[in-house]
Amino acid sequence: MKQYLIIGISSLLSALLAIAAYRYLEDPQEVIIRETVPAQYTNFDPLEYSKQRRFIASAPTDFTAAAELVTPAVVNIKTVQGGGSFDFWGSSSYGTSSGSGVIVSPDGYIVTSNHVIEDSDEIEVTLNDKREYRAEVIGTDPSTDLALIKVKAKKLPAVEFGNSDSLRVGEWVLAVGNPFNLESTVTAGIVSAKGRSIDILEGQDRIESFIQTDAAVNPGNSGGALVNTNAELIGINAAIITRSGRYEGYSFAVPSNLVRKVIRDLRDYGIVQRGILGVFIDEMTSERASELGLSSVEGVYITRVTPESGADDAGLQQGDVIIGINEVVTKTLPEMQEQLGRYRPGNTISVDYIRDGKTQRAKVILKNKSNGTTLVASENDDILMDLGFELRNLTREERRRFGIAGAKVISIYRGSRIERTNMDPGFIITKVDNETVSSVEELIEILKNASGKVMLEGVYENYPGEYYYAFPVD
Repeated sequence: MKQYLIIGISSLLSALLAIAAYRYLEDPQEVIIRETVPAQYTNFDPLEYSKQRRFIASAPTDFTAAAELVTPAVVNIKTVQGGGSFDFWGSSSYGTSSGSGVIVSPDGYIVTSNHVIEDSDEIEVTLNDKREYRAEVIGTDPSTDLALIKVKAKKLPAVEFGNSDSLRVGEWVLAVGNPFNLESTVTAGIVSAKGRSIDILEGQDRIESFIQTDAAVNPGNSGGALVNTNAELIGINAAIITRSGRYEGYSFAVPSNLVRKVIRDLRDYGIVQRGILGVFIDEMTSERASELGLSSVEGVYITRVTPESGADDAGLQQGDVIIGINEVVTKTLPEMQEQLGRYRPGNTISVDYIRDGKTQRAKVILKNKSNGTTLVASENDDILMDLGFELRNLTREERRRFGIAGAKVISIYRGSRIERTNMDPGFIITKVDNETVSSVEELIEILKNASGKVMLEGVYENYPGEYYYAFPVD
């Protein structure tokens, strides 16, 4: 026992001597203690620090469920042009193009872009499951670049319409297409803007109020679906802006609320029943807002009111600033055009406007292009569209001022037979093949029975003399 005690004491003494020697030989070290002080940020660096999110992102952000629901309803569309034409040597010449479409009803109605099926002689639709159908054109609307076609089938998968008005900038969306028979392509992005106008459509009645997204859309995806994360259709993909011909981050879709109205008209009437407000309008500018004493550069400025139009009957005037349609705020011209595009002739709408600094409201009955409230017959509109111009009746004031009756040309389609005559908008047609006409309806009745070459006679408001334009009819 005594032996163990001696060993323990010796060990302890050896340890103490070792520590003393280490401290004697080692250089002293300086230990700095930093006290914690409150942080003071004079220049906040957003790249170094992130803010806490204070809003809920669109949910869900898992896109698999939406993709699985939508892809079966997006089809490939292949068109053939000129298949029945022959050149001087007897050889047939034709061209083909491809795009996408969206099944909107189980009985075979498909919506697509007008430019996908334009001038086509044959349309072939391939479903996601490889079934193939021949399609017929139900109707087209170049003013919105939309078309409705149909295949003979039942129990097809269809996309459910969503509410494009509720779409928010920054919300997740999916672009679904079926190009080049790849079965399907799905890309994701966010809504970059709403109410975009990119000046790609033609005609006086064009409506450009696109949803802009950064979801990748390439050639062949035109006519495909833009859906939210709940698999609801909120747009039809229509165009991209690009310098290279490929996707560069800017894609545009027609809002679904406008799409629904257009294709219902095409299905029920064969043409779009477009309600006309009866005003000439322009965008608001900072200078114009300052002149009118407005606090913000918003709304649509009325430059002229068409006599006897719905706007004229309701008391709207030149200089008024339209700020809302049916209690929907319209800050820009495209937003106002989109809202008006949802209504038909004979519909009554409320128009909020500013006059002399005060906000007022008017009830306006929309009219058709002929300044009436009746719906337009498809056959009549087809005749004018085939020739390539739009007409309206002269107003009572115009008949009094000119001392004549007739039909006034309000727009001419590019590349049409009418354009090739060098006619200009504003031409007032008074005779067809020496037969006097006093209205659009009378002119159409004569054209229905015409053959060979037709001669239009008439005048321009600001140019003396009579003018004549001849063109062939089928």
